[in-house]
Amino acid sequence: MINYIIQTILFQALFIFIYDLFLSKETFFNGNRFYLLFTAVISFLLPLIKINSIQKIVPSTYTILLPEVILSPQKVIEKTNWYQDINYLNVIFWLGVVLFLLIFILKINKIIQLIIRNPVVKKNNYKLILLNNNTKAFSFFNYIFIGNTIPSEKKQNIIAHELVHSKQKHTIDLLFFEALKIIMWFNPMTYVYQHRISLIHEFISDNIVSKSAEKKKYINTLLSEIFQVEHIAFINQFYKNSLLKKRIIMITKTQSKKVKQLKYLVLIPILSSMLLYTSCSNESKEIDTAVLLQNQTIYFDKGKTSSEKLDKLSFMDVYIGKDAPKLKELTINDLTADEKNEFNNINNSMVENESTFMLRVFEGFEGRKIIYLNLKENNSNNKDKTNPLLFSQIDQVPTFINKGETKTDFHKNMSQFVADNFNTELANSLDLEPGKKRIYLQFTINKEGKVTNIKARAPHPSLKEEAIRLAEKLPTFKPGFHEGKNVAVGYTLPISFEVK
Repeated sequence: MINYIIQTILFQALFIFIYDLFLSKETFFNGNRFYLLFTAVISFLLPLIKINSIQKIVPSTYTILLPEVILSPQKVIEKTNWYQDINYLNVIFWLGVVLFLLIFILKINKIIQLIIRNPVVKKNNYKLILLNNNTKAFSFFNYIFIGNTIPSEKKQNIIAHELVHSKQKHTIDLLFFEALKIIMWFNPMTYVYQHRISLIHEFISDNIVSKSAEKKKYINTLLSEIFQVEHIAFINQFYKNSLLKKRIIMITKTQSKKVKQLKYLVLIPILSSMLLYTSCSNESKEIDTAVLLQNQTIYFDKGKTSSEKLDKLSFMDVYIGKDAPKLKELTINDLTADEKNEFNNINNSMVENESTFMLRVFEGFEGRKIIYLNLKENNSNNKDKTNPLLFSQIDQVPTFINKGETKTDFHKNMSQFVADNFNTELANSLDLEPGKKRIYLQFTINKEGKVTNIKARAPHPSLKEEAIRLAEKLPTFKPGFHEGKNVAVGYTLPISFEVK
C-alpha cells in the first residue's frame, strides 16, 4: 500500500509539473480543466496496471523441503506491552481522515446555515442568496451567494460570472478534490490540484462573461471593490486576491493558437513511461492464484516416468531425472508473475548443502509448468554413495514409531513435535525486526533411524541453537526403506513465524 501511495503522489507531481510548464499559460481553459481532472484520476489507476515484465534470473539451486512448519502466531507475536501491537501509522491515518471529514462537515453546515438565515430569491435556473451586511460573492452548485452591500451596477457581472460556475458544474470538481483531501489528507498534490482547478474555473467564467460585457468595465469590477472572502475551498468565489493578477492577465491575453493544442500530446510519452514503470514492479496480481495454485506433483524418471502428488500447494510441478523431459523448454520470462515469485522463493529459501541442481523450466502437464532437476549433475557432485537419499526418491520414508506409516503422518507428527518442543518465547526476547522469519533445520535420519548431521540457519544465533536443540531431541525413527534395504534420508525442515 505504501508503494502504491508513493507512486500515486509522484505521478501527480509529474502531471502538475507538465501542466505548469506547458499548459498553464495557454487559453485552452476547458482542455486544461479536463487535463487536471483526468490526470488526478489516472494517477490512482496507473499503479494498479501491470503488464508482463522482465524480472531478474536468480542463482539456480533447488532442494526438496519438508512442508513448512508454522509456529502458533499467538505464542510468537504476543508482546509484553499492549502498545507494541498498535500500528501507529494506521492510527495517524484514520485520525487525519476523521479530522478532515469533520472540517468538511462543518463547512457544509456553514453553507446550509447561510441558506437558512438569509433571504432567498428564486430564479429560473438558480437561487440567489442575499447575504446581509457584507460584500461576499460566491456560488455552490445552483446557489449564488451575494452580499447586499455590493453596488447594484456590479451585481449583474458578478451573478453572470457565478452562473457560469453553476451551469458548468464547477462545484463537482472542487468537491472531488475535497473528497481526496479527506482520504489522502497527507498528499500535498491534492491541495495543488484543487488550487489549479479553482483558478481554471475563474478563467472559464471570466472568459465567457468578458465576451458579453466590456472587458474594461469587468476588470474595474474586480479592482474597484474590496470584496470579502469566504474561506471554503470547495466554493467558487468571485473575488480572491491571490488569483486576481492571474485572472486579469488571462482576460487580456490573446487567444492561444490552435496548433498549441498539440502540447497535450506530451501526455502520450509520459503515460507510456508510467505504464512501463508500474509494469516492472515485482508485485504480482492475484488473478491467477485460484486457477493455478494446486497440489504440487513430483515426477520421477527412473527408467520410466512415475509421479507423486504432494500436500504442498504450488504454481509449478517438479521433474527429477537424469535426462531432461521431452517437453518444450521455457525461459524464466515465459513464467507468469506468480510462477516467477515461486521460482524466486524456492531459490532464495534454500539452505546451502551438497545436493545442488541447475534449474531448468519446461512446459508441464495439464497446463502447469515444471522445474527440472538434473540428477546426473547432483551425482557428479556427490560421489560418496553413502550420502543420504532425497525424501522423494525412496520407497518408504522414515516414520515416527507407532504413529502412522505414510508421508502425511510423518509431516503431521513432525509439525506437532516442533509445536510442542520449540521454545516460542525465545523469539520475543531477541528484538527481531518485524516480518516473517524462517529457520532452516537440516538433518539426516540414518539407517538405524537416528538423527545425525544436524545443521541450521536462522535469523539469530540463539534461534539457531534452539533449532539444533530441537533436532537433537527428536526420537529414534523407523528408518527409511528403499530397494529392499534400510537407507539414510536427508531432510530440510523450514520453521516459520511472524514478528510484529
